[in-house]
Amino acid sequence: MCHFINGADVESVDGGRRELINPVDETVLASYSFGGAEDVNAAVAAARLQFDQGEWSALSGYDRGCLLNKLADLVERDADLLADMDAACIGRVPMEPRILDLPNAIQTIRTSAGWADKLEGRTIPTPGYLGRPTLSYTVHEAVGVVGAIVPWNTPFMITCWKVAPLLAAGCTVVIKPSEETPMSALHLAKLAKEAGFPDGVVNVVTGSGSTIGSALVRHPDVDKITFTGSPAVGQQIQREAVEDFKRVSLELGGKSPQVVYSDANLDEAVAGCAMGIFFNQGQICAAGSRILVHEDIAEEFSARLAEVAKSIVVGNPGDDGVQMGPVAKKVQLDRVNNYIRIGVESGAKLLAGGESTYEQGWFVKPTVFGGATNDMVIAQEEIFGPVATIISFKDEDEAVEVANGTVYGLGATIWTSDVKRAHRLAKRVRAGAVGVNCWAPIDARLPWGGVKQSGIGRECGLAGVLAYTEEKVVTVVTD
Repeated sequence: MCHFINGADVESVDGGRRELINPVDETVLASYSFGGAEDVNAAVAAARLQFDQGEWSALSGYDRGCLLNKLADLVERDADLLADMDAACIGRVPMEPRILDLPNAIQTIRTSAGWADKLEGRTIPTPGYLGRPTLSYTVHEAVGVVGAIVPWNTPFMITCWKVAPLLAAGCTVVIKPSEETPMSALHLAKLAKEAGFPDGVVNVVTGSGSTIGSALVRHPDVDKITFTGSPAVGQQIQREAVEDFKRVSLELGGKSPQVVYSDANLDEAVAGCAMGIFFNQGQICAAGSRILVHEDIAEEFSARLAEVAKSIVVGNPGDDGVQMGPVAKKVQLDRVNNYIRIGVESGAKLLAGGESTYEQGWFVKPTVFGGATNDMVIAQEEIFGPVATIISFKDEDEAVEVANGTVYGLGATIWTSDVKRAHRLAKRVRAGAVGVNCWAPIDARLPWGGVKQSGIGRECGLAGVLAYTEEKVVTVVTD
């Protein structure tokens, strides 16, 4: 695999390459170009030229929408291939990206296509100019060249969250996929070419975040950076982007609470909370890793969730009956094991799972801690693995205090049959998205993003498209 720049496969200027390692058995999956700043320069130049002077900048919103719908058709055609690419790179059970990531990505492309010719401005009445009447109106214009830095956990879906809206707005893009998951982004770029997008509109440069990502952030011809990843890297991007006031959108970490009341449907709550923490091996920024349970049902709920964790079949995701594969990389295995040790040492009760022994492949046991308190490390820091922390609460005020008691604010879930309580808590919990009796209701039509250290800006829906525009005011003296 090579970079995809200006409509063609391109090797790194310095010839650098890197191997993709299978997290199941640590064999080599493939090799790909491992680029540097010169490769970024070439990709940005192609995107800049196409935005400033190319046929892309002359297209109407309607034409952009038609191209996006053609792209969606091609993604739908290759959906199984794209799902398998991502699953192989990070060790997921292939069913998961097939039932969630790819359908969501296709919907995102089609929804963005629908907005492409509907980015309306406003007409704003004013008193006029020096006693003369005026007409003042606004238009939404594409922000320009975008650097899209994508994570490894749900790579294709999040790539589409970024790329489809910015294309609808009229921007061009240089995608920097994760080092662990370059395949699906490269395939998307080739599908864009097949759909008829002009060369230079969609470019992909593969390599390290410290090199490729930083080069994109510092590049003077990149107008905006959109990033999904850790708060630490998000802070670094903000520091570097401020040099030339580059626009940024940041979707960062989470420690999302799931609040379970005693009047909840316990079967649905247990199943939903299990999905919220064990789906994708817990490697989700919106993972519902802090489970707040009313004291009246805390013991029963904890026992039932522990039984679910113990029943999950962990192994090669390609084998029949396997429900959970390995985590994506060795450093992630070590990270999760370290947090499990910290949880045990801090006095939380280990109800299921525990530290995993490394042999071959990066497999982690689904783990549940009970009897935790919100000041414990395992309740405050993002583990990014299949580790649930259960905390009991007495009343609504305590539930809200604990739910809001972290630096994060990405998602939250409330399990209750009391609709009034659901609305009260949804208002009081500080999070970008709240699900009631459902975990992480992500939809292509709904804006997605966080508050506090979970990020800046929104992706998906109309908000996701407008995030790649600037609103310009035009005032005309009319007499």
